[in-house]
Amino acid sequence: MTPLALPLRARLPRLPGKPTMLAAMAVVSLTLGPAAPRSAIDWFSGMCGSRHDPLLSSASLAAGVTSRPASTVKVLSCEALPDAPGKSVTTAIVEFPPLGFTPAHRHPGSVTAVVLEGTIRSQLAGGAPVDYVSGQTWFEPPDTLHLFAENPDPTHPARFLATFIADTGCGNLVLPPDQVSR
Repeated sequence: MTPLALPLRARLPRLPGKPTMLAAMAVVSLTLGPAAPRSAIDWFSGMCGSRHDPLLSSASLAAGVTSRPASTVKVLSCEALPDAPGKSVTTAIVEFPPLGFTPAHRHPGSVTAVVLEGTIRSQLAGGAPVDYVSGQTWFEPPDTLHLFAENPDPTHPARFLATFIADTGCGNLVLPPDQVSR
């Protein structure tokens, strides 16, 4: 018998002190994965988490449930900006294999990203998760907490071009979530 053929009660995790309804919603969301309707996931997240620490963000699902393939970064260039002393511009390609994932992090400078291929789901602190497709862009101010980024597609890769404006020296482009650059 396949897991989906089992009665819902048989698939519920044993969570001491947690209501059965919450466990049922978690099983449904985890079973459907990226195919789960965003409204169901957003409803559950809103009911059980806050905007700043969502219980059911893709980041928390991935951290607590399974390991997922990581994104990779290939720096293309880093150049000092002659008209902005002390600053440089770095360009990089960020690639996500199918279901690729990047956990919470920050960047020491401003970042603009443009999706080149596939779909990137991204969430910044204080905002909802957003799906960006080829040709769409987003901006991240310096030191903003980037809760997660992922490729929700189980079969196709995704990639984007990131442009960073940061202090000269072409140093770290990614910081741990608890560290700020200033």
